Amino acid sequence: MAQIFCIANQKGGVGKTTTTVNLAAGLSKIGQRVLLVDLDPQGNATMGSGVDKRAMALSVYDVLLESATVAEAAVAPERLREAGAGYTVLGANRELAGAEVELVAEERRERRLKDALAQVDADYDFVLIDCPPSLSMLTLNGLCAAQGVIVPMQCEYFALEGLADLTNTIKQVHANLNRDLKLIGLLRVMFDPRITLQQQVSEQLKAHYGAKVFDTLIPRNVRLAEAPSYGMPGVVFDPSAKGSQAFVAFAHEMVARGLAD
Repeated sequence: MAQIFCIANQKGGVGKTTTTVNLAAGLSKIGQRVLLVDLDPQGNATMGSGVDKRAMALSVYDVLLESATVAEAAVAPERLREAGAGYTVLGANRELAGAEVELVAEERRERRLKDALAQVDADYDFVLIDCPPSLSMLTLNGLCAAQGVIVPMQCEYFALEGLADLTNTIKQVHANLNRDLKLIGLLRVMFDPRITLQQQVSEQLKAHYGAKVFDTLIPRNVRLAEAPSYGMPGVVFDPSAKGSQAFVAFAHEMVARGLAD
């Protein structure tokens, strides 16, 4: 049975997509079967996985409108498989923005992704869903399909405010739509130990959220930032980079937590 996680944060620019593609690659490298679902119409996770969003015959849009299955629409990028980090991608492009409007009048509109993923539950160990920053029908589909939420966040004070909003959203979805949904953990990203403020906020997070804060720290890393322009995760682009090694360590931590649960 697949473990399904949303990578979400209502604050933009916090590294959600970077986290999703690199965690997918890291999990694949250690032998896990991974499906990455791109729920953002910008399609950055799709492009960052080496899939041309403009050339896709089918996408997550078709899956949400029930004109295609996950098995039909998902692709396995050759370059990732050759690098030993071969995960499968259910991609997105600008068409997905139209799904917001088209789903409004549909039945089970917030459960379309959950129903579609149930058909491939046995095919994967992990399903990672890259959510857009806004709380939209797309994000709601992700939250209804998932068992938990992984929150990438920078250790800054504004990030703490966004976190409070997100935890309230998770509680509301848990109460009304998905009783399985919970906060899995907080991942500290773009971390620079030389900045006193980041150390202070990191300590505040650990004091308030305890074990919900992942042990792994993702450092600020140029190679992770460069990788998307080459159409691949940092874990594949430069496996020796500190950021890439941190994501592989995070993948190990995720597997360990999952087995412990």
